[in-house]
Order: sequence, then structure tokens, then C-alpha cells
Amino acid sequence: MSNLNQHSKALEEGDEISLQFEKREGLLPVAVQEFKSGEILMIASVNSEALAHSIKTKEAAFWSTSRNELWIKGATSGNRMTIQEILVDCDQDALIYKVSLEAGGVCHTTTEEGIHRKSCFYRKMDSEGDKLIWVSE
Repeated sequence: MSNLNQHSKALEEGDEISLQFEKREGLLPVAVQEFKSGEILMIASVNSEALAHSIKTKEAAFWSTSRNELWIKGATSGNRMTIQEILVDCDQDALIYKVSLEAGGVCHTTTEEGIHRKSCFYRKMDSEGDKLIWVSE
């Protein structure tokens, strides 16, 4: 078996953490899923600093690509998420944070009543793919 095949086998089948931050300029995509319902709440990015914070504190942290800084979800809004599990994909280049919501929703957008939406995925494409349909508030 070649070194490349051995590396792939260890990466995909082994128990060693070897997250592939270098593939995407130091970032990994992370899907955030509600632990109880399984609902996908948001997609974000983490760097090694955000992931280390999340592991240490069990509070969801990300890397803000727009502000270029550590973003601790809920630090200003109060809409914190407690991490229950972190899943790593087969290539170790994407994560899922399984979280419990501490308050409110995760989306930065709000309903007409000013309440943060639970999920960032509140619209879907119509069957032709040319219009968005609201699926939840």
C-alpha cells in the first residue's frame, strides 16, 4: 500500500484527529444541527481557534469571515448554543455541531415581531427553482 493510500485509510478509518484546515485556507465548514429535532439551523466556518474554544467551553464558536474574528454565537444576542456533539466527516474537512438552543433562534434575521428565527433555512425553492417559498417564520 502506498503512503498516500495509507494516509487516506488512516484519515478515513482511523481514530486520530487530523482535521484538514489547510484545504480551505484555514477554515472548515460546519453545519449546526439541533440535537433534539435534527433540524439544520445554520452553516458557518470554524478555524482552529474557534474549534478549540467550542471544545473547551461547549459553547458554539465560529470564525466570522465578514469580520475576520472569532464569533461566539449568542455573545451579543443571548442566543447561545451548547454543543452536545461534534461530528467529523470522512475526509476530516467538514464538521457538524449538534447543539441545544439556550434561547431564541440562531438566525440574524428576525420575524415581524422582532424575534430571531430559529433557523437560517426558513425558505425553499419552488419546483422550477426560480422563486423562494416561506416554510417557517
